[in-house]
Amino acid sequence: MTGVLKPNNKHLMLFSGRAYPELAHEIADLMKVELVPTRALAYANSEIYVRFEESVRGSDAFVIQSHAAPVNEWVMEQLIMVDALKRASAKRITVVAPFYPYARQDKKHAGREPISARLIADLYKTAGADRLMSVDLHAAQIQGFFDGPVDHLWALPVLAQHVKAQYDTSEMTIVSPDAGRVRLADMWSDQLGCPLAIIHKRRDPNVANTVAVHEVVGDVSGRVCLLVDDMIDTAGTICQAAEALVARGAKAVIAAATHPVLSGPATERLNNSPFEEVIVTNTLPIPPERQFGKLTVLSIAPLISRAIQEVFEDGSVTSLFNGAS
Repeated sequence: MTGVLKPNNKHLMLFSGRAYPELAHEIADLMKVELVPTRALAYANSEIYVRFEESVRGSDAFVIQSHAAPVNEWVMEQLIMVDALKRASAKRITVVAPFYPYARQDKKHAGREPISARLIADLYKTAGADRLMSVDLHAAQIQGFFDGPVDHLWALPVLAQHVKAQYDTSEMTIVSPDAGRVRLADMWSDQLGCPLAIIHKRRDPNVANTVAVHEVVGDVSGRVCLLVDDMIDTAGTICQAAEALVARGAKAVIAAATHPVLSGPATERLNNSPFEEVIVTNTLPIPPERQFGKLTVLSIAPLISRAIQEVFEDGSVTSLFNGAS
């Protein structure tokens, strides 16, 4: 007797870690789906336990986790969630990490150093992830660390739309805070049709988070300067860059960055800086004590929700950025 074959209907399921459930709920609301009920807790010795309250068999699973501090705890939780999905027979598992953990450790600067960004990719793969999705990777080569498809999303359209609405771009200059961000600044320059300037700086290799700003390459006198970066951590680099621009005659200085890490003295530095506005997205949670008057937070949820939908429907994520990769 011939058995009856069941239709192979695709079934999307969204899962959220505990690091930043608000973003996951926003994504789910935009997609008009419910987050899968999940039991997650930490035992007395800090070990993490996860169990999904619904069957995930055959699902196209998307596991959302924002890697704010404590990063190691949230990385481990996401890995455990992926392992649980794999063992529960999910058909495809996509890790959604809006802020990729350990992204700044993408290469060796000296002997006997790790390449931790590669290790993270290997851990995701070993846990059972089939695909990786992230926003504004600190280094493009991280896409090659993961043995599988990587969807690299760009927050630039989200940030640029706000800048266009609030400022006269005809009097604006895009500024890279250092040589490493020139490609990003160039993309901003193309997007807004503005000239480009670069801050030349030298970092002390023996002291963490210290920067000496030397000179501004480009004409910024009388211009509205937009400093762009992928993240703001302790804000030392970008605040010194802003002071250098003001010292060289900038009319006004604003900042745009995707990831608001905002560690340590960042909030105080930014609040006391020459910046008129600091524009970021919500790839990471910003607790109330880290918020300040100059801060504008734009939602990244519409972009991530559209990207998840494209992946689920086997569409084109690249089409979200007019073909830019």
